[in-house]
Amino acid sequence: MDNLKERLSEAKKAIDNADYIIIGAGAGFSAAAGILYSGKRFEDNFQDFIDKYAMDDMYSAGFYPFETQEEKWAYWSRHVYVNRFSVGETELYKKLLAIVNDKDYFVLTTNVEHQFWINGFEDERIFATQGDYGLMQCEKGCHDKLYSTEKLVYGVLEKTEDCKIPSELVPVCPVCGGNMDLNLRKDQYFIEDEKWHEMADNYRKFLSKIDENKNTVFLELGVGFNTPTIIRYPFEQMTYNNQNMKLIRLNRDYPDAILENKSKTISFDEEISEVFDYCLSGF
Repeated sequence: MDNLKERLSEAKKAIDNADYIIIGAGAGFSAAAGILYSGKRFEDNFQDFIDKYAMDDMYSAGFYPFETQEEKWAYWSRHVYVNRFSVGETELYKKLLAIVNDKDYFVLTTNVEHQFWINGFEDERIFATQGDYGLMQCEKGCHDKLYSTEKLVYGVLEKTEDCKIPSELVPVCPVCGGNMDLNLRKDQYFIEDEKWHEMADNYRKFLSKIDENKNTVFLELGVGFNTPTIIRYPFEQMTYNNQNMKLIRLNRDYPDAILENKSKTISFDEEISEVFDYCLSGF
């Protein structure tokens, strides 16, 4: 893409003048922050699973049909530790907070690594639609309570042998006695608990208060076409329907605007950190 300085200047001006900012963050944003699911990071943490199951990356490994609960939780406990509990704060999320902290903002995200909370975004301004690695539920959704994964994860890390955890450490549903699963939206049993509905309501309230006579920016970060109906398509639709809304799309693979929003979209296929640095200080 050309005219980088012009696009950067336009994006900074839009953000500076925004009365409302709605952040839409997808997997590409966490990847840009260093939470990579493939390559060296995957190999460094999962070599035993790679050797045994011929896994290629953490994303596809999430669909592996483990034969036993001992194997399943050996993999997932490490996956959750690597991507949720061991990461800590990340520079890119911190930069984003610095950009929007003095604005009336809201975060809509499909990411499940809890990074927005970890990096200090306000709880009431976040809607994580697809779940959280820090939570687990009954596999069949027999009741709507969620449970922390932290004790399980730390309790089995050093007790995993041959890609299995001890049978007595396998989590069991306290209500039906069945299997447990992570609280991730992957089938019809995904639990939308009280907190999930609170987050959804907060997002609806934020959208309802937006004044069409004021400036609104949709800041779309690393959102592709895995679940485009959650962030990408709604952001495009709202941008199209309101004259004072502008879409800033940062995406290495799919940065282009739809034809109808060409004049209202600022697209970047450059590194997100480069765009953030300009918005924070200029060049």
